[in-house]
Amino acid sequence: MLFSGKALSVQMLENGIAELKFDLEGESVNKFNRLTVAEFSGALDAIEKAGDIKGLLLTSGKSVFIVGADITEFGGAFSAGAEGIADLMNKNNENINRLEDLPFPTAVAINGYALGGGFEVCLGCDFRVMGEQAKVGLPEVKLGLIPGWGGTVRLPRVVGVDVAAEWIAAGKEQRPDAALTAHAVDAVVPTEKLKDAALKLLGRAISGELDYTARREVKKSPIPLNDTEALMAFFTTKAFVGQQAGRNYPSPVNAVTSIEQGYKLGRDEALKIEQQQFIASAQTETAKSLVGLFLRDQMIGKVAKSWEKKADKKIERAAVLGAGIMGGGIAYQSAYKGTAIKMKDINQAGIDLGLKEASKLLSNMVERGRMGAREMGEVLNRIEPTLSYDGFDNVDVVVEAVVENPKVKHAVLKEVESKVSEDTVIASNTSTISIDTLAEPLSRPENFLGMHFFNPVHKMPLVEVIRGEKTSEKAVARVVAYANKMGKKAIVVRDCPGFLVNRVLFPYFAGFAMLVRDGADFQQVDKVMERWGWPMGPAYLMDVVGIDTGVHAEKVMAEGFPERMGKTFTAASDVMYEAGRYGQKNGKGFYVYEEDKKGRPKKVASEETYELLKPHVADRREFENDEIVARMMVPMATELARCLEEGIVDSPAEADMALIYGIGFPPFRGGIFAWLDSIGLDNFVKMADQYSDLGELYKPTEGMREMAANGKTYYGDK
Repeated sequence: MLFSGKALSVQMLENGIAELKFDLEGESVNKFNRLTVAEFSGALDAIEKAGDIKGLLLTSGKSVFIVGADITEFGGAFSAGAEGIADLMNKNNENINRLEDLPFPTAVAINGYALGGGFEVCLGCDFRVMGEQAKVGLPEVKLGLIPGWGGTVRLPRVVGVDVAAEWIAAGKEQRPDAALTAHAVDAVVPTEKLKDAALKLLGRAISGELDYTARREVKKSPIPLNDTEALMAFFTTKAFVGQQAGRNYPSPVNAVTSIEQGYKLGRDEALKIEQQQFIASAQTETAKSLVGLFLRDQMIGKVAKSWEKKADKKIERAAVLGAGIMGGGIAYQSAYKGTAIKMKDINQAGIDLGLKEASKLLSNMVERGRMGAREMGEVLNRIEPTLSYDGFDNVDVVVEAVVENPKVKHAVLKEVESKVSEDTVIASNTSTISIDTLAEPLSRPENFLGMHFFNPVHKMPLVEVIRGEKTSEKAVARVVAYANKMGKKAIVVRDCPGFLVNRVLFPYFAGFAMLVRDGADFQQVDKVMERWGWPMGPAYLMDVVGIDTGVHAEKVMAEGFPERMGKTFTAASDVMYEAGRYGQKNGKGFYVYEEDKKGRPKKVASEETYELLKPHVADRREFENDEIVARMMVPMATELARCLEEGIVDSPAEADMALIYGIGFPPFRGGIFAWLDSIGLDNFVKMADQYSDLGELYKPTEGMREMAANGKTYYGDK
């Protein structure tokens, strides 16, 4: 053994080949934390001192190669400014350069994931062999960063500027076929043959059959583009990348800039350019927010796993009541992730609609090459359509997804409770109705709770798990375990009207209603909020959700919180509803909807909307963008603070992630509490107080005022 550590080891194999194996102790994956980086340096010391090595093979002792840097270490380094960031990055840059400069050929056997720094190490090797199930990529832009260990230097020299810019700017994982086509890897083989294939390739290089030195020279030299070619390549690429990324996500353009500024330089000088761009990206608010989101996502995943460990049994059989679009979506998601599910409705038409929804989603996957016809058939076979309760006494979880009407739900829930075992957990996919109210007719309320999916089920990652006053820990644990198995982000909240997400969303809509009442153009409000970062403005969002659905939910919220959410005027949504304009579902709402070339609904402004609103709103006038943002965001932020203070949600992190996953709050802002921390609670309170005459929704909580006065933040003192 040439080197043995807690993160990696080096041992001699046959024929003068040494194996450097990454196997981080106590972790399920390999990652570049400070320990691994230090040991990598120590291993290279041992390799350089050994005089009898003819070639080096890099492998992993885990089911993946290396997933990248240890992001938990970013916070402290980034807060130390440019010097701290450079200190974090320099040692591994030196390591990869040393690896690339060894006086003998190197090869890597890529199993599982090789992402970020993991793929950058692979690029430092002379030869790359990839397993059939492996994936490679440089996803740093998803954290608001760029590759920092040579990715923008080596990848364009290996695969070309265009492909490298596309891969890095998109941040996507690349499958073996794409990697091989791009010449990012030299071979793709079955996983069980991976090591042998890499050793054979290394042997050919040792014998002189393959010229590894020529490969190195390409990676260490300027990119052979003349000025005209470079101008065309980088001008068009930066324009396209900038348009795709948007003004709030600078790192994709920074990555292309790094390639552009370094293409005429040798490796070492180009790496200095990359570090400058990495430091610039790392110091943006976007990077701070996205790194924070990553860590909070890890946190909510751990919370969900801790609930799952408390579950009394594995979820093997499920059922959904009410087929239709929502029920079909739930059935699809359950079956696709491996849990057999009964899909019950009271008539065949509902069953047909649910099966049609599941079949459509699966067919789309087959068309995109993500699933074969045989696998599609297996998934559909896990969905058992039924008009009766036969076999319901043998299911672990039942999800009720019938119409959002308390009387109907009461009847259905009472009926299903009589058909299942005493052990079965029943969950309601209600979006607004109190879980305690729905539990009233049940004889086993401890086995009942909410499981609120967001539409469309297959796309929206969040599931709110709502515990009522009498809900047992067992029921919560089992439903969280089911949500985890379905591939969803489960966040446990407590019962109240609207629960967490809708309780916070409707004050946002209330802010919109008051703006329109006071003369704001709904199109201007949409544009301002979209520029602020929302995927769609409030009018468009109402049309997508369904104005009839929204009006119903508004009434529930007004009954639950009359002092804040009760209305004393006719809101724009009420006007649309009374005019039979329900949004995308019937082709007209605030906007009218026409089909684009691909058959998707395209919104078009309608003068009729303005005519309908005219009797109910003030004369139209222009609002400052900052006022629109303040009047939209203050109600949402103050209501979320109330939810935290009341214990509806357990932590700022869970609250922020719920809004990002549930309604698309701008990720680059990190969540509402992260946004409040970034602008300062004292500044937020001052902003809110300017609009206190608009009502209770615009009044910060006493907790917020106290935190502001004491200089506190939601994510810790600064």
